[in-house]
Amino acid sequence: MAEQYKIDEMDAKIKQIRKTAEELQQLGGNIEAVKKNIVRLLASTKMLELNISDVKLVM
Repeated sequence: MAEQYKIDEMDAKIKQIRKTAEELQQLGGNIEAVKKNIVRLLASTKMLELNISDVKLVM
């Protein structure tokens, strides 16, 4: 039996991650550790966005 995934819910959570990361980026200012980790977080979030958009197209 095929598994059912909640793609729309996943999409909403990913958008929430992006929004939170961008807020942290603003709050972090010039703290180097924050800046570097936010770059990584946003890159990973972008990959999630791309993956989910591919799944949404198939459905």
